[in-house]
Formats: sequence, structure tokens, C-alpha cells
Amino acid sequence: MSDDFLIFGPDDVDLARSPLRGSLDAPTYVLGAFNPGLAVLPSGNLLLMVRVAEALKEPVTGEHVLAIRWTPQGYALDRHPLAGVSMKDPRQFETAHATHRMLALTSLSWLLPVELAPDGGRVIAVHYDKAIQPAASFQHYGIEDARISRIDGRWYMTTCAVSAERHCTTLYTSDNGLDYRLEGVVLDHQNKDMILFEGKVGGRFMALTRPLGELYFAWAPESAYAGGPSINLAQSPDALHWKPLDQPFLIPRRGSLANMKLGGGSQPVLTPEGWLMIYHGVETRETVGIYRSFWALLDRDDPSKVLRLEDEVPLLEANAALTAPIAERLYLPTPVVFTTGIADAGDHYIVAGGEADLACRITRIAKERFR
Repeated sequence: MSDDFLIFGPDDVDLARSPLRGSLDAPTYVLGAFNPGLAVLPSGNLLLMVRVAEALKEPVTGEHVLAIRWTPQGYALDRHPLAGVSMKDPRQFETAHATHRMLALTSLSWLLPVELAPDGGRVIAVHYDKAIQPAASFQHYGIEDARISRIDGRWYMTTCAVSAERHCTTLYTSDNGLDYRLEGVVLDHQNKDMILFEGKVGGRFMALTRPLGELYFAWAPESAYAGGPSINLAQSPDALHWKPLDQPFLIPRRGSLANMKLGGGSQPVLTPEGWLMIYHGVETRETVGIYRSFWALLDRDDPSKVLRLEDEVPLLEANAALTAPIAERLYLPTPVVFTTGIADAGDHYIVAGGEADLACRITRIAKERFR
């Protein structure tokens, strides 16, 4: 059995069962089925919470470009004037003549639970009846990039919610790992990669965060840091109310393979040596950048202390051979691998992620790799 393969992709999604079908008549296709949260279910089976990015087949009509938006009455199509619109990033377009930079998405994302065998090598069931779609105005452009952590017998899932109201982080909880309840907004500012540690630290919930902004202030010219989006830490008494730690955590370094930005990947899991976390680093290249996965080991009692950091030799890189059979579906200009979950499988870890923002990738990595 291969230790590195695609397990679920765009062609595996049955759009006839999409939550958009109830009210959206326009023809759509799956831009990507990727970036899955990963959890172990009570049965021992694995759960992938797959992000399905559903896009319009004909987004441009006449003098307008269209975007899908959720409303309490159903899904609607917004018509943005095409004149002056920038579409250099295939995942979004920038509207013209706005005081501030304004984006709209070329797809709307919803979450699809996909159940796998315990070894991650086979799909057991696709739970369309448990799909998670927008349900509040702060999600009206979609729900993205689930991350799942099991803590004290409950499953906590963070997602990125996209809307004109706010670009925020939301929390879902579950008592069985499969049926999730929306708890609401937990981070009000833009934050793409909030991930709860899979266990408490000093009796408190701990999480990786990655705040975003329109500008960043420069480090001193002689500093080793490049600045930009970085990974911070936050703690909470209840997983709903979060206090950022005062000290910085992981910051992009000049001249490294991750000089553009950093962000969380898998949920940190406790090992005999400390908390193991896999994160992504982005190298500056064209519009999107090159995404790779790296890893770090953190102190079990004070995760702000980094015991080991491997940020020069990537743990994972994009693998063109995996997407070769569906190469005609590729739309990103640079290689992307985006780790989103990890599960203990005895002598190795099962690592899940998105490949090329297109499909779900499973990689088995021996535990010795992290020692």
C-alpha cells in the first residue's frame, strides 16, 4: 500500500447532493475538494471534513462577473460590474472602484464529512446528510478549512467563515465526531489558521492562531525575520473566549523557504517528547507562492518554548505525480501542499492535507522522522 496518495478529489463529489442544489439553478462544478480536517471517530475509523469549493461554470455573463452568496431564503447570485475587475488569482476576484481593497470569491465552500478506514486507505462512507453549509450571515460566502481536535472526549472544529460582515473564525463542537453544532464566532478578526491543541495545557485550551492584516510593520534591517503573517498562540478557559499570548511565536525568516508567511497545519498532538505540530510555510513566488509543510516540537507544559524546529528541509512538498491523472483540473500557478490534520497510527502518523487546492492527500510518516 502506498504511503502517499490522493484519497478524495473533485470527481468524487456528487453535486446532485450538494446543499446548493436546493435553491441554486445555475450550473456549477467542483473547483476543489481539499484541505480536510482529520479526526478519529469512536469506531476507530477516520473522518475527513473536506472543503468543497463549488464554482459557477459560467461566472461571467455579459458585463458582469457573478458570485454565489448564502441567504436565509437560499443561495443568490451577486452581479459585480466586470469593468476593472482583477482576476489574477483564480480563487477570487478584486472588485473595482472601492475605497478599500474588496474581494469576492469565484466559489462558495461547504464541508463534506468523508469517513475512511482506520488506515486512511479506503473511503467507507460519504455523509452528504451531515454536510455543513452556511447557516449565519457571517458565513454567507462560505465555510473553509476545517481543523478538528479531540479534547476530553469532545470534538472541537474551527473553520474560517467568509462574508462581507467579517472574515472570522467559528467553532463547532460534536459529541460523536460526526454531528457538529455551530457555537458561533470565536475570533472576530481575520484569522485563517486557528487550530486547537489536542489536549489542554495547565487546565486551559490552547490554540495556534494566524492573524491577518492589510499591512505589517518592518523589522529592523539587521533582523533575521522577514515579517508578515505568522503563527501566534492563544489560550482559553472554555474554547469560546480567547486571550492571545503576549510573546510572538513563529515568524517568517529572511532567505528561508518560508519567507512569505507561516500558518498552522495539523492540530498539535502530545508525544513523549512534547507537542508535535506540522505547519505550512510559503515561499514568495508569483501571486500564490509555494506552500510546503514543516514541523516543530514544543514543550509540553509551556508550548511557547520551541524545543526543535525543522524549517529548512520540508517535511512535505507538493507531489506532481499525485495530481498527474487530474492535471487538467489544476488551476494554481505554483506547487501547493497544505497539511490540515494528523492521527496516531501506532508506529506512524497519518497526515491529511490538501494537494494543489484540488484534492485530499494522505501521507503516512514514520514516528522516527520526528525524533
